[in-house]
Order: sequence, then C-alpha cells, then structure tokens
Amino acid sequence: MKCKRKGTRNEHRSRVMLEADGYRVTRAAGSLGVWDLVAIGAADVILVQVKSNRGPRPEELGLLMAFPVPPGCRKAIHIWRDYARAAEIRYLD
Repeated sequence: MKCKRKGTRNEHRSRVMLEADGYRVTRAAGSLGVWDLVAIGAADVILVQVKSNRGPRPEELGLLMAFPVPPGCRKAIHIWRDYARAAEIRYLD
C-alpha cells in the first residue's frame, strides 16, 4: 500500500504546483484513467500523468501519445524522484 500513498502524495504535490501557476485542478476519480490530473487555466488545459521515480512504460506512453486532445490542450508527465523538491516535467507533442 506504500506505493499508492506515494503516488497520491505526488499527485497532491503536482496539484499544488499547478495551482500556484494559476490553474484550477481536478483529480481523476480513483486515478484509474489515462490522466491523473486535469488542470484548467485561462489560456490552456493540461492533462497530467504523475509518476514516482520513473517515466511511463512504453505501452503506457503509447496510450498517452495517442490520446486525442483539442487545440489549446497539452499533455504532460510529472516525474517525482525521491527526495526531489520539484518534478521533472515532460510535455508530449
């Protein structure tokens, strides 16, 4: 159960970071979908997948890359490494 708590804690850290940048953020129910967080800003929307210590596996990355989004919507991966003060952020094109 420790991994689930770490993931939830890192989702919260990403949420706080995005809210500090002016986004309104919602967490996907149960985080069982493709995206963990949806951040809505004045100029754009960011879909965020939060990871702890590693990026997504190849099959998961394929799902994220293939996910259709409208104009003005970005896809991001936040990777929280143990003891890091900030996430490594990767935007998917």
